[in-house]
Amino acid sequence: MEKIITIAARIFSLLIVMGTSLFILIRSELVVTGIYDQTRRYTRMTEFDYVGWTLDALWQKQEQQVLGAAQYLSEADQHDLVIQQIDLLGTIRQLENEINQVYADPGVPEKAQVTAGRRQKLNELKIQRDKQAPLVESVIQQQVGQILADFDLTTLGQVLPPVMYQVTAMPLALVVSPRDTVRQDANISLLPDLSVEQELALEYNVERELDVSALVVPVGGVGVYPTMVMSTTDVNWLMEVVTHEWVHNYLTLRPLGINYFSSGELRTMNETTANLAGKELGRALIARYYPELMPEPAPVELPQATSPVPIEPPTFDFRAEMRDTRVKVDELLATGKIQEAEEYMEDRRQFFWQNGYQIRRINQAYFAFYGAYADGGGGEAGQDPVGPAVVRLREGSTSLAEFLRQIGLMTSFSELQQAVEALP
Repeated sequence: MEKIITIAARIFSLLIVMGTSLFILIRSELVVTGIYDQTRRYTRMTEFDYVGWTLDALWQKQEQQVLGAAQYLSEADQHDLVIQQIDLLGTIRQLENEINQVYADPGVPEKAQVTAGRRQKLNELKIQRDKQAPLVESVIQQQVGQILADFDLTTLGQVLPPVMYQVTAMPLALVVSPRDTVRQDANISLLPDLSVEQELALEYNVERELDVSALVVPVGGVGVYPTMVMSTTDVNWLMEVVTHEWVHNYLTLRPLGINYFSSGELRTMNETTANLAGKELGRALIARYYPELMPEPAPVELPQATSPVPIEPPTFDFRAEMRDTRVKVDELLATGKIQEAEEYMEDRRQFFWQNGYQIRRINQAYFAFYGAYADGGGGEAGQDPVGPAVVRLREGSTSLAEFLRQIGLMTSFSELQQAVEALP
């Protein structure tokens, strides 16, 4: 009888997984606009195949679920396995850098011979990485599921949708904005291995033919199902992104997520919510399972009432400078000074570059993409009131679960404003 119940539970879980995946995939594919369709004339040959990727990922996840190996590991063994994988990724990156340096050095003859040993070692480590990856992902999915349960983010005692992610080569994204305002009119996923020359050519063609602002940007995660996550050696970042993308899956089954593409305000509400929740859940996961990796708290600076302290030159404040840039750009565009705004953005890009921030392009599409992640205040979002309102709602909520359930039901920025105004 117990075996029958177990099989039935697995079948039910699989149906939920497949239904969620299909719903999220269809929701993403059906959102089109006029500029979206026009832009796809230039991207069709280099677009990422989400259907193929999702089917392959679901098959792999089902194999992992059948094996269920993660549940047989102790918590200590799970911890060690994840840390071992992260260390392995670090070694792989180091070897790749060493090999690349040899091939870039004109003074090194017989490059293949010089790097033969390292290339063989690199291949062996990649095989080991790929062999361990499914089990590592299963462990982290289990850990995230437990944290979500601790935060009361369950439905009838179950985490829905179940936590599923896969580390993979991430697609790039072509973002398109009008030139006379900052607004995301299209976001098209591209193959992950495009060269910089291909990115530049695509941006140029789209901008020239459609009179828009375009930019190809990298992404760290995508909220399809299973979610896509970029490979990293930073455990804190990994846990934050895995939980961030799960929050997108959670919201996709609710009005806020369903209406993600309806307006720029709703997109910002979605992304800022996922950012806030991802950071909160990620920190909780690290504290519970990897406490030795918890970031050090920022030191508290106490006022000094004795001897004067030598004045140090101020450090470069990227967020404040970027906020000033966005505010100025919005002012110029609002008065119809498009050319002046674009020249100003290029001047500011060079200014950021001189201060250590190697940004390839700053244009309207840049702000349309990065301005939606507005939980930190200012920055690329400028004076946009949406992000601060989401932050205020979280601060006024008694728990993360209450916050997500409340904002998940919203379908407009006005509803968020009313909820914030009603806070004590």
